[in-house]
Amino acid sequence: MNTSVKKFINHVKQKNKGEKEFIQSVAEVSESVIPYIASHTKYDQTKILERMIEPERVIMFRVPWLNDQGEVEVNRGYRVQMNSAIGPYKGGLRFSPTVNLSILKFLAFEQVFKNSLTGLPLGAGKGGADFDPRGRSDNEVMKFCQSFMTELHKHVGEDMDIPAGDIGVGKREIGYLFGQYKRIKGEFTGVITGKGSEWGGSHIRPEATGYGLVYFVEEILKKHNKSLKGKKIAVSGAGNVAQYAAEKCIEQGAKVITLSDSKGTVYNPKGISVEELEFIKDLKNKRGELKDFAKKYAYDFLEGEKPWGIKCDIALPNATQNELNEEDAQKLVENDCFCVAEGANMPCTPEAIAIFNEYNVFYAPGKAANAGGVAVSGLEMSQNSLRYSWTRNEVDSKLRQIMQEIHQICVKYGKEKDYINYEKGANVGGFVRIADAMLAQGLV
Repeated sequence: MNTSVKKFINHVKQKNKGEKEFIQSVAEVSESVIPYIASHTKYDQTKILERMIEPERVIMFRVPWLNDQGEVEVNRGYRVQMNSAIGPYKGGLRFSPTVNLSILKFLAFEQVFKNSLTGLPLGAGKGGADFDPRGRSDNEVMKFCQSFMTELHKHVGEDMDIPAGDIGVGKREIGYLFGQYKRIKGEFTGVITGKGSEWGGSHIRPEATGYGLVYFVEEILKKHNKSLKGKKIAVSGAGNVAQYAAEKCIEQGAKVITLSDSKGTVYNPKGISVEELEFIKDLKNKRGELKDFAKKYAYDFLEGEKPWGIKCDIALPNATQNELNEEDAQKLVENDCFCVAEGANMPCTPEAIAIFNEYNVFYAPGKAANAGGVAVSGLEMSQNSLRYSWTRNEVDSKLRQIMQEIHQICVKYGKEKDYINYEKGANVGGFVRIADAMLAQGLV
């Protein structure tokens, strides 16, 4: 780490004490962007990166609501409006007891680069609440969402800030949030994405992050004269992204040998079948656990273990931040894994990424590899503005094209002597578009 980077990160630590996730995400970007800034004085003299790490606005509010027992519960809601240089704020809402300001700032900062890479006119934001929808009745989730939107509606709009779903916020929650916004404002606008396709949503939005992840991996493989066919894929997670990434991998002839949840990992060296994957989707919709799947189909279930000790060609971490550490990375390298692509946001620790770079493993950071979700959200916004709906094939084709263009940006800015540093390419490529827009708009 050079002196300028170290000095900058120390400055960030002093201003954002205790916000470890946010500091980690800024440090990861800084290591590739600051050397680029040093050779382009127009960015250095105007302190663009210093401005980019500060949210334009942070909103925090209480969310009081009544549970099914008639008792008052109180949660905390947030919206971090990070950057609007290239469009209105865009990013998901996360409902989870783990939500705090540090996590939302990290997610919003990552979103700046991710949205920039799509080439669409999308600013960046993130929000949510420390509410846990698991184990709650539909009525309780509705009551919470209505109270949450009663405050949030003051700060969002189709030309201001367009939230979407994230962990804990699926089609049900989006429906309740949108319904309350419509009720308060008396208008049907594209203020939220992730809506049902019957009422303003886009085709393949649920599949988009997982499909886009696989399309990005395919571009990496094509660049190096490889294909997915016959490759063994280790996937973590069993939620939306993992399910649809697995589906697309199987469709392309790969073998998905693992999925995981908080209790452990299911493993089959012969690969999960399409029928078995459909069972998992249904199981997860009913809030079931993978150990029930393993029992039904006589799969190995590795209690309390992650997938990264299993021999594979490609690893897709799709669960949560910092799930893949230095020890895991070393195991993957020893087992000849040659590509790691992030479906989750920041699932690899800095130490793990360093190992991937040391051994020339193709490492695709989430801001590039999982941008398919926000890309289709952007396409949903376009369809809402047009009062028109594209077909499934049309949306899928546009998604594939966007992922191909993101890959080209990563190659352009990440090309080194005999290696493509996708992390550097994504960071610098995302930075340049935002920075140029901020310079054009003056000191804002």
